[in-house]
Amino acid sequence: MENRLPIYFSGNFNVPRIGFGKIKREHILTFFALSAAIIFWASAFAGIRIGLDGYTPTQLATVRYMVASLVLIPYALITRMPLPRLRDLPGIALIGFVGFTLYNILLNAGEQTVATGLASFVISAEIGGIAVLASIFLGERLQVRAWLGVVLCLVGVGVISFSSGGGFEFSPGVLLVFGAMLSISVYSVLQKPFLKRYSAIQLTTYSIWAGTLFLLVISPTAITAVPAAPIQATLAVIYMGIFPGVIAYIGWTYVLSQIPASRAGSFLAVIPLAALLIGWLWLGEVPPPVSLIGGAIVLIGVMLVNRQMSS
Repeated sequence: MENRLPIYFSGNFNVPRIGFGKIKREHILTFFALSAAIIFWASAFAGIRIGLDGYTPTQLATVRYMVASLVLIPYALITRMPLPRLRDLPGIALIGFVGFTLYNILLNAGEQTVATGLASFVISAEIGGIAVLASIFLGERLQVRAWLGVVLCLVGVGVISFSSGGGFEFSPGVLLVFGAMLSISVYSVLQKPFLKRYSAIQLTTYSIWAGTLFLLVISPTAITAVPAAPIQATLAVIYMGIFPGVIAYIGWTYVLSQIPASRAGSFLAVIPLAALLIGWLWLGEVPPPVSLIGGAIVLIGVMLVNRQMSS
């Protein structure tokens, strides 16, 4: 194995730099947390498609986050995780509903007709959504170049909407995925004030539990679908509950606690590329060329936002 110089990140985690010197523990944790979130979320798009072979979109979301919630209960008990403050419960409930209930139902429903790689390109436009929302509500500056990137993201999503079926016709499924993109953008920004009072894993745990409660209200009989579902669909749901559902969100929440929301979002640009590769290797999906053009437009927009956020 070749020797490599240690890679460390500046205090703002904006541009990786190579050199010698002391590597801060926080920088290493942020790097690995971000990497885990990207890899696991990229694999979730293919996992959703497999899970939909045995579950409806709502059932899939409910069973997935029942698994995630059960995984988190022993951890919370062992670490004696404190209960959230009473005054924070409405905000945590909103975060859970937007980031887990609404996001997953919309994304699952959209992936019934939209290929995994294309869905990931649409979701990647959240980088623009996070930047806009962070500019409006968190006071994080957004310049003209970033606004152009946001517009290109929307144009790219529009191209995908009219070409994801193989021809050039409107695909309603893309609108559902676009709604999921807006939901996860709002989720990312809503967390920021609460991270001053809670750790990353605490806030993620509370939010997952809240989102799961909403899902159980919407789909109270989802668990009865498990015995009838194909084993591969159930295994995919269990995988998504543990890895993209728990570990990735904890990693992402930790990243948001360390760097600005707009800059953190800029690193998610690689997810659609990874998801496209996973969808091809795992599911044999090859998106139409016109849809890939739309995805390329989205990525150009993402890079413009990324450059502005890193400056």
